[in-house]
Amino acid sequence: MITTDVLVVGAGPVGLTAAVVLTQLGHDVVIVDGQAEGTNTSRAAVVHSRTLELLEPYGVSPALDARGVHTPRFTIRDRDRLLVPVPFEGLPTRYPYTLMISQADTEAYLLARLEELGGKVLRPARVTAIEQDGSGVTATLADGSAVRASYLVGADGMHSLVREQSGVGFGGGTYAESFSLADVRLTGGVPSDEVILYFSPDGLVVVAPLPDGFHRIVATVDEAPHEPDAAFVQRLLDTRGPEAEPAVVKEVVWGSRFRVHHRIADTYRHGRILLAGDAAHLHSPAGGQGMNLGIEDAVKLGEALAGVLAGGPDSLLDAYAGARRPVAEKVVRLASRLTSLATASAALRPLRNAVLRLAGRLPVVRRRLAWQLSGLDRR
Repeated sequence: MITTDVLVVGAGPVGLTAAVVLTQLGHDVVIVDGQAEGTNTSRAAVVHSRTLELLEPYGVSPALDARGVHTPRFTIRDRDRLLVPVPFEGLPTRYPYTLMISQADTEAYLLARLEELGGKVLRPARVTAIEQDGSGVTATLADGSAVRASYLVGADGMHSLVREQSGVGFGGGTYAESFSLADVRLTGGVPSDEVILYFSPDGLVVVAPLPDGFHRIVATVDEAPHEPDAAFVQRLLDTRGPEAEPAVVKEVVWGSRFRVHHRIADTYRHGRILLAGDAAHLHSPAGGQGMNLGIEDAVKLGEALAGVLAGGPDSLLDAYAGARRPVAEKVVRLASRLTSLATASAALRPLRNAVLRLAGRLPVVRRRLAWQLSGLDRR
């Protein structure tokens, strides 16, 4: 049986971050993942200012920052009509921009840092059962082996076995629409230094630059195809994107579909088992908060666990659980509000646009949105 201070289940960005934090702070960590290798494709593509600040002490931010596309502005538009500009320049941070980078790259840099610290991911190593007692948690793996840890971190995503076996509820619901996602090569009227959320009666579409000349497209549709082709993505942009200078899809390099839930775990702590990331909260991709909130969870949880393992009070873990759930509730509300605004009916569209244009002229509104989206309001 393997014994360790902390077992981290799930080697996505959240699990890797927790492992990096704990390892750098001097604790023994085992991180396992059921997949034979890391994901080659990804959904998350946004790293916000606060996330870069949190990762900086752990040696990850410089590589991310050098690889990603710096986008100093987020805008909400109705076709060519600018409704709300959200400038990140001027924010009191070393990172006054949104960093656009694929989740695959984010995971690669986190893994490289973990390995630099002497850690590694055990894969494929699928957890099939967990059992805790007064002194620790025992996880049984699919091959019959076991890992014994003082604490266990569930970073195993939406369908978290850790959460389910802990008996923690996951209340909420599912958006009626499905989401289509594609990484494409574009020409035409889409800037390379701005993330745009387009509103449309047909649904929202997000257009954002990625490294190497790609753009990420995310859109709500009634029934998204499993693998969107160029014609499908072109229709999305033709009906929802810029009109004066249309964007032209030259190539789809990868695409997928998914459904989005809005759910929050009833608690982030069950004894010696703690939850982080998608295992603890899910919401609309509007605003690009999901992975960022998960990485933030992981840093805070890693630091709390390090404190307890170093002899600090057990209440540090209660403080983590108590603080993070309200943060998730706030982010879920913001993402849901943006999604509802984006999908307003044609009848309500003129009123919505008039109100948003008026609000968008107010510096206090623009600044508040910049603080919320960047995550700096969660310092």
